[in-house]
Amino acid sequence: MPPAHPSPAVVAASPELTGPPLAAEVGRALVTNLETVLRGKAAAVRLAVAAVLAGGHLLLEDVPGQGKTLLAKALARSIGGAFHRVQGTADVLPSELTGVSVFQPTTGAWEFRPGPLFANVVLVDELNRATPRAQSALLEAMEERQISVDGRTYRLPDPYLVIATQNPLDHAGTFPLVEGQRDRFTLVLELGHPGPEAERELLLGVGGMEQLTRLQPVVEPAALAAAIAGVRQVHVSVAVADHIVAIGAASRAHPLVTLGQSPRASLSLLRAAQAWAVLKGRTFVTPDDVRELAPAALAHRLRTGGNLAATTAIVHEVLARVPVPQG
Repeated sequence: MPPAHPSPAVVAASPELTGPPLAAEVGRALVTNLETVLRGKAAAVRLAVAAVLAGGHLLLEDVPGQGKTLLAKALARSIGGAFHRVQGTADVLPSELTGVSVFQPTTGAWEFRPGPLFANVVLVDELNRATPRAQSALLEAMEERQISVDGRTYRLPDPYLVIATQNPLDHAGTFPLVEGQRDRFTLVLELGHPGPEAERELLLGVGGMEQLTRLQPVVEPAALAAAIAGVRQVHVSVAVADHIVAIGAASRAHPLVTLGQSPRASLSLLRAAQAWAVLKGRTFVTPDDVRELAPAALAHRLRTGGNLAATTAIVHEVLARVPVPQG
C-alpha cells in the first residue's frame, strides 16, 4: 500500500492576500501539485498553470499515451469547485454539452437542465473526434462565459476553464478545429516523450495515475478568480505592448502565413505573459516573457498549411526578425 500523504494546504480568498502576490501563491500551489503527477515535464506544467492564471483555456495536442489526459485531470482536481468531463465522439450533439429545456407536465412550464459545460473546469477529451457541429457549442462558452439555449442566456460559473485534448490531425476519425475554435485557446502544448528518468519513475509507480487518485484540491474557486484578476494588475510597459504589436505585424507579413496574428491573439499573448511574469516572481512583464510564451500562444492561431511543429518553427522565425526592445 502506498504511504499516506498529508493533504496539501488549500489557497483561499483572503483580504490580506490579493493582487499579484495572491496569483503567485496560487501559481506555486498548482505547479507543486501538478508536478507530483506529471513527472519530468516542468516546462509543460508551468505553461499549463500560466494559461489558468491568464484566465484562458488550454489545448493539449499530442499523440496518444503522452499524458495529455493525465495533465488535464490533474489540473482539474487541483482546482476545487465543479468539474465535468466530456468525451469527444462523432455522435455527441451540441445539446448534450449545453443542456436542454424539458417540458414539465405538472407545472406546464419548460425547465432548463444544464449540460456538462456548466462547471468551473470542463475537460473535453479528444475534442477533434467530435464533429464541427458539436465543437461549435464551445465557442460562446469559451469566449463569453455564457450559453444561449432556446432564446435565453445562462451565465457560466466563475472561474471558468476549458481543458481540451486532441490527437494530431493525421490520425483517422478526427475533425480539424476551425480557426475560431483554435483562437479561443490561450495556449496549446505538446508534451512529448518523457525522459528516461521520468519514464522509469512512471514504471515504478511514482507519479502518473497512481498519484492522480490521491490528488487533492489546492485552490478554492474564489481564490483562483481573484488570482486571475490579480494577474491583470501586472505592469505592462508601452515598449512591451509595442513589441507584441511588432510580432503580430511580422507574423502577418511572413510569406508562409496566410492568416496572421489577430488582435485577440495579441491580447491573449499579453495575458499569458503577465501570468508568466507572476510565476517568475515579478510584477512587471519583460520582452523575454512575451518571447518565451509566443510559440505556445501563437502557433495554433497562424494558418500556414503545416502542422503545429511547422507553425511553431515559423513563430520562431518571426521572433528572430523582431528586435527585442532595450531598457
